[in-house]
Amino acid sequence: MSDPAVRLALLCEDQSKRTQAAELAAGLAIPLVTDGDGCDFLLALTGDRLELRQAGARSPGPVSVDFAAGALHYRRRFGGGRKEPLARAVGLKANRCPLVLDATAGLGRDSFMLASLGCRVLMMERSPIIAALLADGLQRAALDPELAAIAARLSVTCVDCLTLGQLAPQPDVIYLDPMYPHRTKSALVKKEMRLVRALVGDDRDAAQLFAWAVSQGAARVVVKRPQGAPNLGSVKPAAVIPGKNSRFDIYLR
Repeated sequence: MSDPAVRLALLCEDQSKRTQAAELAAGLAIPLVTDGDGCDFLLALTGDRLELRQAGARSPGPVSVDFAAGALHYRRRFGGGRKEPLARAVGLKANRCPLVLDATAGLGRDSFMLASLGCRVLMMERSPIIAALLADGLQRAALDPELAAIAARLSVTCVDCLTLGQLAPQPDVIYLDPMYPHRTKSALVKKEMRLVRALVGDDRDAAQLFAWAVSQGAARVVVKRPQGAPNLGSVKPAAVIPGKNSRFDIYLR
C-alpha cells in the first residue's frame, strides 16, 4: 500500500463466512471489524463476493472482480476476439496460444480476455488487497459452467515481480499495464480506477518493471500505454498496435 496511514479493515457481512473472514484478515494482516466506522477503506465479505469500498460521501461505489457481468461479459461475447488489439499484440494466432505472464494484473480484465481466447495466463499482482479480489473473482468464475474452462487457464499470485529472479517456466509473453500517473480528473472516470489508485497509488517504478521484463528473455514483452504517453525506458518498440484509448508497444527478443 502506498500510504501507511490509510486505515483498512475487513468487514464480514455474512456470519456464515466468519471463519473465512478471520482467515483472510489474518492473511492480509488487517483487523476484522463489525462495522466500518473510522476506516478509510473496507474489504467487505458479503454473501456473494469480496468487495473493496472507500469511505466518504463522494467516494466511488464498491469494486469487485466479476468476470461474468458488465463490460467484460459484452467484450467476451461481442468483441473483436483474436482481432482485438490486445490479442494481436501478444501474438495470438489460430494455431498459437502463448503462455502469458501478466505482471501488473490489477482487476484481471485483460488477463481474462486472453484466457477466453485460449491463452494460459499467470496473473501477478503485488497489492495483497487487489490479489484477494482477483482470487475471489476467479473462484466464483470457476463455479460458473460458462466460465469454468476459462478460469482453469488463469492463476493468480500475490507477488512483486521486481523481487523475482529468472522465471521458470519461461513465459512466451510478459504483459505490462502499469498504472499511469494521470494529472487530470477526466482521466479518472471509471470508479474502479479511482478506488484502486486511491488505495495503491501509481506504478512509479514502471521503468524498473519494464527492465525486469526485458531481462527475462521472453520472446515478447507487451506494454499497454495511454495514447500520447512516452515509451517505458529508452528502447524503441519493434511495433505498436493502436487501440481506442491506448496503444500496445511490442518489444521482441
